[in-house]
Amino acid sequence: MISPAEIKKQALKWWKPLLQSHILEELFFPKIIDRIGKVKSGHITERFEVLQKEIEELYRYSKNQTGKGYLVQTAGRNFRRTGSHDLPDSVVFETIDDYLYVIGCAKEWRLFIANYNTIIGTIPGLKDWTLNNCLWLTKGEISWNDVLKVCRYFIETPRPNLYLRQLPIEIHTKFIEENNALIQSLLDFLIPDHVRSAQQKRFVERFFLRYDEPLVRLRFLDENPHPDFRFRDISIPLSDFEALELPVENILIAENKMNFLTLPLLESTVAIWSGGGFNIAYLKNALWLSEKKILYWGDIDEHGFQILHQLRSYHRHAQSVMMDRTTFETFQNYAVSGARNKSQNLNLLTKDENDLFQYLKALEKNRLEQEKIPQVYVDRCLRNSIES
Repeated sequence: MISPAEIKKQALKWWKPLLQSHILEELFFPKIIDRIGKVKSGHITERFEVLQKEIEELYRYSKNQTGKGYLVQTAGRNFRRTGSHDLPDSVVFETIDDYLYVIGCAKEWRLFIANYNTIIGTIPGLKDWTLNNCLWLTKGEISWNDVLKVCRYFIETPRPNLYLRQLPIEIHTKFIEENNALIQSLLDFLIPDHVRSAQQKRFVERFFLRYDEPLVRLRFLDENPHPDFRFRDISIPLSDFEALELPVENILIAENKMNFLTLPLLESTVAIWSGGGFNIAYLKNALWLSEKKILYWGDIDEHGFQILHQLRSYHRHAQSVMMDRTTFETFQNYAVSGARNKSQNLNLLTKDENDLFQYLKALEKNRLEQEKIPQVYVDRCLRNSIES
């Protein structure tokens, strides 16, 4: 026989559907549980006392005895040995008040009704959002009036290009950060055409706000730079880098910072350092690079080739320099054991690069760092690569 605890467990499964039925203006009650554990003939004779206690407990917390909660409905049953018995047959929640009493969510229901009315009264277009996210409306700690202020601002001013702190909304400066997940869900629904990328998780980047961007460092290697430009070594925010237009033919990307700083003068060339390693991803949206000759110089190791592979996923025409078998074998005495890479096949490597990648996987000393290659060799290789 079903117990009061099991009835509550089943009833809790109806909580979200109940909220959704209110939004859809559909009737939800009465709600019936008809699988309550039917009494068999043997139960009457073999476990009568246990059965009696189960039925007593079922009635003790029922509307039949307390005037609220679930109602036990009975049906007559005839058994060959014991005759006719009037036994529990189903459990019914007749009204929403009965239901809320059993699951203990009367406060949450009142919050839901009040919050739903506030949301729809302010932004009627959020009805479909509330249908899929109705549980948010039962939380008492959310200030929906302030949340909706943020929504209305972004509807009127998408892509504001301001820092969070600068937004002209009458909320405290930490409010959006503290309610990030909720507000992001709402804005994804309200302004889908103004989401930078569905994969972008950071709120400020997702919704075109300003933030403390990564810096990309540039060195101008031309011996005779433009006379109106006095700087040879600068760092600029990523968004400015993405929008650059540089009158040079060659881009040289170095993985290691010291190697970047000691690059030789090269005609019509700008060197880039984006932070090293897999920060190469910062170059992904710099579309202007597609018009330049790109040279990438990284460590000769398994991760170095993975970074090269990643760069080519953005800029397919990028070439490697000093990441070849000849360079590795020339300075193999400086090689050390490096971290292994799980990738088995990097399909954006050239045949020679992939052969070296596979060769490194078989070596114990599989890492030749850029810094260990003599500067004279570096200068000669880079000049030959630029001129070719």
